[in-house]
Amino acid sequence: MLDDFESASPSAQEAGGESLTVEEAIANLRHEDLSLRYYAAWWIGRFGVREPEAIDALLDLLQEHGDRTEAGGYPLQRNAARALGKVGDDRAVPALIDCLDSPDYYVREAAAEGLERLGDPEAIPALLKLLDGGVEAAVRVPGKPHLNQPYDTIIEALGSLKATEATEAIAPFLNHSFERVHYSAARAMYQLTGDPAYGDRLVEALRGSKLQLRRSALIDLGAIGYLPAAPAIAQTLAENSIKLISLKGIVEHHLDSPEADKPPALSEAAIDTLYLMDSLL
Repeated sequence: MLDDFESASPSAQEAGGESLTVEEAIANLRHEDLSLRYYAAWWIGRFGVREPEAIDALLDLLQEHGDRTEAGGYPLQRNAARALGKVGDDRAVPALIDCLDSPDYYVREAAAEGLERLGDPEAIPALLKLLDGGVEAAVRVPGKPHLNQPYDTIIEALGSLKATEATEAIAPFLNHSFERVHYSAARAMYQLTGDPAYGDRLVEALRGSKLQLRRSALIDLGAIGYLPAAPAIAQTLAENSIKLISLKGIVEHHLDSPEADKPPALSEAAIDTLYLMDSLL
């Protein structure tokens, strides 16, 4: 995912719009003006506001049906689901699981992403259920740019949640016609099995012709901490900023590994990765 926000003090920051205090943002979550509620939900997620009043209001927004697009989507629910994943309160887990049944594709996507962030294995059965029907059921919605389910986000969540029981369901998606989906499957399969063949699939994707897909593969490699990919990452035709994010993820994963020394010691390959990062600055 490219949605990688840095932490900041919410009372002193401007975030692409009106500057708010925590108190104002929480109050605006219940404002009659839907646009203020929408912005407040984004702002609270952006700055990780964890006050109980904010969580309660965001949970209430998940039940909001008054803000509906012409296509039938629920923007307020989407923003609330994203915010609940970012603020990291476990009270959101049951509500986000319920959102996986939403008629709005983007609410389901935001809920799956939020559940991945929260890291609660309670979400695994509901996420796994969305893979019912396998690749044959994973078809494009007529007139839309996406499939009938947010398969990439669902599969990534299952990988991050270490849902080893999902490997049989995920493996067929390695051959899905949507590149983004089979990248997500390779990412998850590496996380669930440790087999370097899946990391190598993502390295191969770095040579693809489409920039957006190369960016996705970079982020996936950083997320799984695939250290052998570091030289290929540095040479990828993409922005240095994204390559640095990917390499940073690899180094952090190496340092957090259960096999790492305490205090951690950098391997020669990790040191080489730091030099690659330095060359991109």
